[in-house]
Amino acid sequence: MSRPSDYSENLASKICEMIADGKSLRSICQDDDMPAQSTVFKWLGDNSSFSEQYAHAREAQADALFDEILHISNTPVIGEKVKVDAEGKEEVTRGDMIEHRRLQIDARKWMAGKLRPKKYGDRLDVDLNGNVGFVVGAKPVTEEQWLQEHGSGAES
Repeated sequence: MSRPSDYSENLASKICEMIADGKSLRSICQDDDMPAQSTVFKWLGDNSSFSEQYAHAREAQADALFDEILHISNTPVIGEKVKVDAEGKEEVTRGDMIEHRRLQIDARKWMAGKLRPKKYGDRLDVDLNGNVGFVVGAKPVTEEQWLQEHGSGAES
């Protein structure tokens, strides 16, 4: 059975629903009953209503990523670390895979910030209401006036 390549509203809605649930387009398009990624990108360029639906699905995906962040942070993952010393002796420790979970969370935070920057992006609080009290008061002076105020510059 070949992959679908003709656009259909039903298939487009299914793709957008899966994206909104947090799945990546790459993983969606790996299924045999789904179109190739290149086909979806072509549809996005050719069909403005699908492009708009896809954009909304990506925004919803940011919310799904936010929910995943909470789940990951609240769910310990027990794993093993194996250290081998210079003599070849192994030391195995079991514990929460905090570094792995931190990486998962950071990746999702970054993605959510890119997908919905106003909601999940970094904010810069910049106050532009301050007044700058910088005034340049310059008037031309003659060389004689300059020398009277500042001296000739030569030591006597």
